[in-house]
Amino acid sequence: MATSATTTTASATVNTVNTGTERPVPLWADRTARLLPLLGLPVCLWRLPIGFDFMMGMDMEPESWPRWAGVAYVCALSLLSEAAALLCRGLVRPWGEVVPRRVPLLGGRRVPPSAAIVPAALGGLFLTGLLADWVLCVFSIAGFSDVSYTNVWWRVLADTVSGLFVLWGPLVLALTYAYYRRRCR
Repeated sequence: MATSATTTTASATVNTVNTGTERPVPLWADRTARLLPLLGLPVCLWRLPIGFDFMMGMDMEPESWPRWAGVAYVCALSLLSEAAALLCRGLVRPWGEVVPRRVPLLGGRRVPPSAAIVPAALGGLFLTGLLADWVLCVFSIAGFSDVSYTNVWWRVLADTVSGLFVLWGPLVLALTYAYYRRRCR
């Protein structure tokens, strides 16, 4: 069970949580890591009907793939998205610093900080690129446009669901920076 603590420095008071890591994790980072899978969940649920050729108000024809391929694609994409969000917990948990003993061959070894920082930073940058694309498309900036919808409510729902998802990139970058500060300084 994690316990909270308050560390006082010369300049500020920082709330931390003891998650079993080498150094305490900032409370905001722990909460953010818990929030990430919930940010990805709405877009994963949004995708599922599309696999069954229900276009969720998008004014376009369904893909011409066989139904099994569409369902498999959408389910795999959703599962991979949630798995990546859950992996971000490693940035605030002990298994992000030391490989759990139950893992064959590697169990008990320290995780080099770069083994977590590089993939997390690249993923965060990629997802932040999706945020930039989302902003350009949703607000029709510089000639960018999104798919048209059959009514405004479908559009609002789509923009809200995808808007939550694209917050993931900057949050992963913030978690990565907190991990870097904790492990490399």
